[in-house]
Amino acid sequence: MKHWRLVSLLLVVVLLSTMVAACKPKEKSKLDQIMEAGKIVVGTSADYPPFEYMDENNEFAGFDVVLMNEIAKRMGVSVEWQDISFDGLIGALKAGKIDAIIAAMSATPERDKEVDFTIPYLEGTDAILVAEDSDIVINSPEDMGKYKIGVQSGTIHEQWVDEHLPDAQVSRYERADQAIMDLKSGRIDVVAMDYYAAQAYIQQGGIKLALTTNLSGENMAIAVPEGSTELKAKLDEIIQQLKDEGFIDKLAMEYLVNQE
Repeated sequence: MKHWRLVSLLLVVVLLSTMVAACKPKEKSKLDQIMEAGKIVVGTSADYPPFEYMDENNEFAGFDVVLMNEIAKRMGVSVEWQDISFDGLIGALKAGKIDAIIAAMSATPERDKEVDFTIPYLEGTDAILVAEDSDIVINSPEDMGKYKIGVQSGTIHEQWVDEHLPDAQVSRYERADQAIMDLKSGRIDVVAMDYYAAQAYIQQGGIKLALTTNLSGENMAIAVPEGSTELKAKLDEIIQQLKDEGFIDKLAMEYLVNQE
């Protein structure tokens, strides 16, 4: 008799637990939260023209900015921009301070362990820069190992240098423009960075292109919090639409190709 009472009591406990679980409100997805708020908070590092920068009116501008604004428009929400140092972006995303990242960020396997990425919106390439009056000749990326190298912290360029040139003298910068300033002043000899961003800095004068290369097969994508399945699916859908419509190609012609 006691055995059956114990079984009955356990059944009641299980039943009550099931009912409580069923009554518990389902946690809203990241996409639901964004749609309810009417805005998506996006982090970028606005020191990387022509991808992201502050214009003469101190407004966010550039290829990534226009692209993200169009994506948000098609989602039916606005964008709240946050300017964060590149190497702090993933930390901010994981901490819930932002909903997404767009910052000419490549979807590398290492980053994919911490965040989820959309389908690529752009395949990029890289550049190695030297001072305008420099006689340094770079025939391959490995040639950088002979010189003082500047890279932006947290980028694939820093990763490549660390992996392939472990004995090189490397200066790491929070912002790309800081590396360019030191290149012009002679504190460093070469800078590795994205090709299109390099073109924008070349136009400002004082530096020149030493080599166009492909260090890590960049595939630029938007980063979202890990497990944000619905948000990723929505962004993937819109990115594919923009590709199919030719919107991204047109944007690249305006902001990237015409920068050369």
